[in-house]
Amino acid sequence: MKISFIRRERASRTAMLVAPVAAFACAIVASVVLFTLLGKAPGQALYSLLLEPFLTWYNFSEVLLKMAPLLLIAQGLAIGFRANVFNIGAEGQLIIGAIAASALPVWYPQGDSAFMLPAMLLMGAGAGMAWAGIAALFRTRFNANEILVTLMLSLIAAQVLNYLLLGPWKDPHGFNFPQSVMFPDAALLPILLPGTRVNISLLFALIASVLASILMRHRFAGFQLLVGGLAPRAARYAGFSEARAIWVSLLLGGLAAGLAGAAEVAGPLGQLQRSVSTGYGYSAIIVAYLGGLNPWGIVISAFVMSVIYIGGDNAMVSADLPIAAVWVFQGLLLCFYLAGLTFIRHRVSFIRKAKP
Repeated sequence: MKISFIRRERASRTAMLVAPVAAFACAIVASVVLFTLLGKAPGQALYSLLLEPFLTWYNFSEVLLKMAPLLLIAQGLAIGFRANVFNIGAEGQLIIGAIAASALPVWYPQGDSAFMLPAMLLMGAGAGMAWAGIAALFRTRFNANEILVTLMLSLIAAQVLNYLLLGPWKDPHGFNFPQSVMFPDAALLPILLPGTRVNISLLFALIASVLASILMRHRFAGFQLLVGGLAPRAARYAGFSEARAIWVSLLLGGLAAGLAGAAEVAGPLGQLQRSVSTGYGYSAIIVAYLGGLNPWGIVISAFVMSVIYIGGDNAMVSADLPIAAVWVFQGLLLCFYLAGLTFIRHRVSFIRKAKP
């Protein structure tokens, strides 16, 4: 008996909407089993993980703070994923963007120019684009796999960060911690919600969502990317440039990740630290797919993933849950969703092999 998957002509819209909800429910059930095996109270763990982020204004504001970089990066990555260009190195692009944005306040720690913050954001976005551009060059010039190249570039970016924080950019008055000097007020993003740490980077992410929706739904360039991803041969026949699609996809993903890195150092961190690299670039991949690569679906999935982030921090304290369990929950969520998506987009065919 041979099992094969045959692609459906059209996927059910209802099933596509139900898939992320079903994946979330399956991830909860699997997590209950996992927490029980770990000897933790599953009820307390799920309460801390999924409900505590909504119980106080501070916790909810932290959810919005986490949502900003996740949403921004996921929108950039989703554009490439639709075109079958898989940028897995957003984490490295975020780090390089944070480094580039930190250059000005590190070199001019007493600076008070009104142009410092805009320049930092531009430098961060530009550096992220340049870092992603390396992968685009290798893909179009040498046909190198962008998954491997972007992933390896992330490892290089992490080492560049370590070198700077342990060497030339290390704060001489920082008690030997690997961090830069604190940034001046002119280098910090304005607070969006008074009394919280939520800054205007959340607006950047929401604006990026609107622009992504316009690009993919109402612009010919977005149509070219979609056709290139769904039907590469038809795209080539129609004269659409594959190389252009690769460059556009990777550069937009790098721009979003670099801007997110700049917003992190100019926002909640207020300096360049090792903790600028917290896995946002990898979690944004889950966010993009859970949102069905739809700009507005990604907004919802970014919010859900942010809840899990903050809930995971709470669960470590109140439910004695290891942080690895939170990562497993995120992974289960993606696995169940992709499994459901496979059956939505394909039908299973059983073919009986003929006896010789």
